[in-house]
Amino acid sequence: MQSVGDADLWKLAQSRIAIEGVQPSVNGGQFAAKAVAGWPLKVEADIFCDGHEVIAAALEWRAKDEEAWQERPLRFLVNDRWRGEVIFQRPGPYEFRILSWRDLFAHWRSDTLKKQAAGQNISLELEEGRRLVEAAVEQPRLPASPEAEKLKDLHKKLGRSPSDQVLRDILLGDEAARLMSRCGPRTNLTYSDILYPVFVDREKAAFSAWYELMPRSLSGKPFAHGTFDDVIRHLPYVRDLGFDVLYFPPIHPIGRTHRKGRNNSLKAGPEDPGSPYAIGSEEGGHDAIQPELGTFEDFARLVSAAREEGLEIALDFAIQCSPDHPWIKEHPEWFDWRPDGTIKYAENPPKKYEDIVNVHFYRQAIPGLWYALRDIVLFWLEKGVRIFRVDNPHTKPLPFWEWLIAQVREVDPGVIFLAEAFTRPKIMKRLAKVGFNQSYSYFTWRNSKQELTDYLTELTQEDCRHYMRPNFFVNTPDINPYYLQTSGRPGFQVRLFLAATLGGNYGLYSGFELCEAAAVAGKEEYLNSEKYEIRAWDWDRPGHIKTDVAFVNRLRREEPALRCFTNLRFYNAWNESILYYGKFTDDLSNFLLFAVNLDPHNPQAADFEVPLWEFGLSDEATIEGHDLVIDRPFRWSGKIQQMLLDPKDRPYMAWRLIAPGAWA
Repeated sequence: MQSVGDADLWKLAQSRIAIEGVQPSVNGGQFAAKAVAGWPLKVEADIFCDGHEVIAAALEWRAKDEEAWQERPLRFLVNDRWRGEVIFQRPGPYEFRILSWRDLFAHWRSDTLKKQAAGQNISLELEEGRRLVEAAVEQPRLPASPEAEKLKDLHKKLGRSPSDQVLRDILLGDEAARLMSRCGPRTNLTYSDILYPVFVDREKAAFSAWYELMPRSLSGKPFAHGTFDDVIRHLPYVRDLGFDVLYFPPIHPIGRTHRKGRNNSLKAGPEDPGSPYAIGSEEGGHDAIQPELGTFEDFARLVSAAREEGLEIALDFAIQCSPDHPWIKEHPEWFDWRPDGTIKYAENPPKKYEDIVNVHFYRQAIPGLWYALRDIVLFWLEKGVRIFRVDNPHTKPLPFWEWLIAQVREVDPGVIFLAEAFTRPKIMKRLAKVGFNQSYSYFTWRNSKQELTDYLTELTQEDCRHYMRPNFFVNTPDINPYYLQTSGRPGFQVRLFLAATLGGNYGLYSGFELCEAAAVAGKEEYLNSEKYEIRAWDWDRPGHIKTDVAFVNRLRREEPALRCFTNLRFYNAWNESILYYGKFTDDLSNFLLFAVNLDPHNPQAADFEVPLWEFGLSDEATIEGHDLVIDRPFRWSGKIQQMLLDPKDRPYMAWRLIAPGAWA
């Protein structure tokens, strides 16, 4: 009779197969990797066994609300690395695991074929093979499957005393191999130690083009407050530019206490509207609308009208409050108070934001504040908003975001959260791990060829690719990059093209398409910023790049390779001012090349390599292509070609290469 120790020994002995290095895995399975409904997710693992055993492996997955597992085989790559793909059909939480086993029939078949090729007598081997099939029929792994019935028929043929030649033809044939692989026993079946979580998003979490605007600046008249109806009239403009997300900074009532004036001055005039981030007044807080914008009925019409134009509304979720916010009187325990009894304003020494106060998340604020903030998100979700850009999430507790996002996903797993966290790299990545679907990034400040290459390689090739989806915003109401202040119109074309073709998600703040660059001297801030005043824009003013915006957004819609973020490859162009890169689908049916002159002031030329090797072609081969900018076919012969990019003409190029034989 076995002792407990013997049972443990027996269990350990059966686990002959090692499963390691499973990807995607975030913190060893602590957090969920990210996937997209309808898109293939690649899963890999190192899988190996002692000796020369033939093993097989598979991937199993299921939604968290399902009991049954689905299975797909893994295929061997190289050096004990295996890979498979799974396509999740709907958004929500899933889990997967890896399993592997010794395939006795495959091992027998491999050895027997070698002996046969060497001219050896394989009569005994054929009997061994027959017995393996017999065992599989007597104890089928999938007794009710069509393959099990076919295996029974095959076994009957083996039981009629056939000759060695017939045995050889049957047992070493492809049909026997297929049926035994499907129905045969799984010896030493071993599972990965943990279940790996995956959260599956709807497509817009991974592929979207954002356009940000201030609704109050759409009246067309300075000092005249815009309305939701003005936004509705502006929707065709945003649609024609090719965007699919229309994002508003906070639309809530703005406080009056310590209201900021123009250009962030400490004193506001009677007509100054204040910063929309100073949320809350006697008209209400985060669940109210600034009265001048309109009513909830107006907002509902806007959401509906946007949907008809192919646009989805995104709102800013900014947790800070003005000193007039109703919560301060209703829930003083949610705020910090100074020893003299005054409320503590938001500070980032030496900066002080007198028009804003912050909540705290612990002491008497938990759990009441947590529930209140969750309910704000759910409130706007009921109003038709499923995308939230979150202001400064890195200044709020990480456990809070993990909890809130999980709570909201229980109601609607398709809600998207964008983390506006320009902060330290590890905090940015942790926010993505705890659930943020998209993340602001350092792209805004990566300008040189080396900076862009290094940063994009990190984002697309390192572990963060499994959980962090950057959104390449080219500017924001708070950030007027130095590059744009001095680059002129070509610089706006450069940054637009980079963001739209490098990133799966990208965005711009209105005025960018007009090449708005006026800055506060010495700062990355806009002069006469819309954060503090109402602007009237000439949407057709000379020097705009609206044609470029519409062009890149059309490319993104039409070219499948641009839908993916991690398929980026950098190629050689021998000029430090030219960034040259490609994106392509796995089957090479859509292969794109891009070149950008990072110098907005001077023409730049370069010899560059055509990646003929990606198609299995020699360095001297000829390949067909199409210039996507001027809509013209071309042909390149040989690996080395030349380019000239003049910012006075256009600072970028886009080509589609056509795989040999694709025309036929």
